[in-house]
Amino acid sequence: MLGSSFFNRRADSVARELLGCWLIVRRGKRHQEKHRIFETEAYLGPQDLACHGRVGPTPRNQVMFGPAGYWYVYLCYGMHWMLNIVTGREGLPAAVLLRGAGDSVGPGRLTKMLGVTKHYDGRLADPVTGLWIEGGAVVPRRQICRTPRIGVSYAKEWAEKPLRYLVDPSSFEARFVIDDGERQ
Repeated sequence: MLGSSFFNRRADSVARELLGCWLIVRRGKRHQEKHRIFETEAYLGPQDLACHGRVGPTPRNQVMFGPAGYWYVYLCYGMHWMLNIVTGREGLPAAVLLRGAGDSVGPGRLTKMLGVTKHYDGRLADPVTGLWIEGGAVVPRRQICRTPRIGVSYAKEWAEKPLRYLVDPSSFEARFVIDDGERQ
């Protein structure tokens, strides 16, 4: 399991290194699914005009100001849950948005596939919570594309920064389900 030392770094480094890692969700007591992460976006803190933490702490973004390795989950457009992992040192609001894993392309589809809701917001990414990340394949830099983030045109010069990290999911086994028993 990736712990706080992995996440307690710059969001852009974490976003790149999450590619190829496993996003794991527990469903019931005896079933878990592993989904390979292939797309992320980094949000670097208060100077980043696309980062929710740029405005200071609010009830919605408070978890971003806490310790690294916790889930930040919020509702986008009133209908899609967005799954982020807090990064960097405590007090600096930075996070990585998980945009794609397994068979799911797009952050709203990802959370729907995983069953992620506000329930996970502010919870530690670990097996006890039922949603965590484990190390996986190291994706060579040549297989990683960097592009501007999606949907942040309001962020002025920050809208064009290449903080979206993407790997071709056909270059590795994208999804693997461990079925230890019946679905609960």
